[in-house]
Amino acid sequence: MEHAPFIIRYLPAPMQKTLAMKVLEGQKVAYEAVTYGSGSRDAVKIAAIFGVPPEQVFKTLVVPAPPKQPRIKPMLVMIPANAQLNLKKLAKIVGAKKLAMAKHAEAEKMTGLQVGGISPLALLNKRFAIYIDESAKTQDAIFVSAGVRGINLKVETAGLVKVTKARWAGVADF
Repeated sequence: MEHAPFIIRYLPAPMQKTLAMKVLEGQKVAYEAVTYGSGSRDAVKIAAIFGVPPEQVFKTLVVPAPPKQPRIKPMLVMIPANAQLNLKKLAKIVGAKKLAMAKHAEAEKMTGLQVGGISPLALLNKRFAIYIDESAKTQDAIFVSAGVRGINLKVETAGLVKVTKARWAGVADF
């Protein structure tokens, strides 16, 4: 992104910065905040609103730690809007026998954030292992939730990975 470090567009004033925005600013990682109707949770539709391909908008999915495997942490997994999480691939990567996605209510309880607004940037140091699908390597910048429904952040992929310490994982099925 060739703009000033922190660009906020389409945000109503006064705008309160989210924790995710503050984290990026604290790490001196440029971002662009973009809003959309907070009623929408469909990442493919959000990509259409932004006028970008769905491969550039990443959703964050919550996967609880498997029972009776204490060395495995709960996970946040970022995958493209138009992909499905392959739990078998993720289980193999983390050394689990079997994994299951968190139901919406469980994801909200685990993260303290609403589904559609779950962001790894807002959950740093909160006991989650963070993964990002390898397809993000093909994008200079991707959109991720700002930690609330209705705001996404366009952030350089390398900067996002650096700040979140996300591990690369080929876990998306298209």
